[in-house]
Amino acid sequence: MTPSSTPAVAQLSLGQLAERLGAELYGPAERRVARVATLARADAASLCFFADRRYLADLRGTGAAGVILAEKDRAHCPVATLVTADPYLAYARAAALLHPPAEVTGGAHPSAVVAPGARVDPSAWIGAAAVVEEGAEIGPRVFIGPGSVVGAGCRIGADSRLVARVTLCDGCWVGERVLIHPGAVIGREGFGFARDGERWVRIPQLGRVRLEDDVEIGANTTVDRGALEDTVIEHGAKLDNLIQIGHNCRIGAHTAMAACSGISGSTRIGRSCTIGGAVGMAGHLEIGDNVHFTGMAMVTRSFAEPGLYSSGIPAMPSAEWRRTIARLRHLDELARRVKQLEQRVEPEHDKLGQKSD
Repeated sequence: MTPSSTPAVAQLSLGQLAERLGAELYGPAERRVARVATLARADAASLCFFADRRYLADLRGTGAAGVILAEKDRAHCPVATLVTADPYLAYARAAALLHPPAEVTGGAHPSAVVAPGARVDPSAWIGAAAVVEEGAEIGPRVFIGPGSVVGAGCRIGADSRLVARVTLCDGCWVGERVLIHPGAVIGREGFGFARDGERWVRIPQLGRVRLEDDVEIGANTTVDRGALEDTVIEHGAKLDNLIQIGHNCRIGAHTAMAACSGISGSTRIGRSCTIGGAVGMAGHLEIGDNVHFTGMAMVTRSFAEPGLYSSGIPAMPSAEWRRTIARLRHLDELARRVKQLEQRVEPEHDKLGQKSD
């Protein structure tokens, strides 16, 4: 037995799309589209979007059935248009309508191993070489991809998807409609040790990981279980590839985090934040709601106020970088000389002030 693996094909008319997207259609409502495509490569069955004027020439020459764009750009388009205030958002929704995920067919691959004490909904699929351990609960229409491991006592809510080679360590809770990409590891023991002379003694990590509804976890991302309390990724949060979330962290609802970021243990990040690529955060910090860090920022203190924060030095020509570093090495000496000059100038300034009196 194998699951449905071919994505469903959904042809829609431009009129149907306009109604579902809340867009205003200029063109034939009956024309049908079957896929999304780039402006340059689109054909008569394709839908495109336009939001960047660098592609204006492609827009003017497109052969698409229709283009999603803003009112100010409609005059440049030679084909039907779906006008909306946010073309990129409308495109995302249109692409989901035209390219829905494959439907899940219930059952299990012959090579899957499901413990007798696991509870698997009949509509869920357990893929090739996947393992479901004792006490695990798999909800309706869940997809457990090939090579994945669902540890003892894990719970997975309806319509969640473990794409392939995903590991859920014991006791993890996964909400509904959660998407976990290949190679992700959820619930490994957090990095906790006590010093005993020259040796390290592991501290048992007794908490869990909880992924709330509509969370997405990228490929090869790791989320550590809590030491005592749970590590929590709140509903709607999106984590990119190659991210490390330390134990006892809490990531707020609808926060998005780009690749290669690292969040140290017990840091709490608020709602609707954005974390740029390769951001590093120290542990035990409090980050408020609507806080945004640009890429490569090094966050070593808490930020409660909403806003945009940056650190790091952008790339520059090597010769300029070498000159900058050479000057940085002399900053201490320069500071001492400035202080000495201030000490000399202040007495002279006081004398001049006394004479003027």
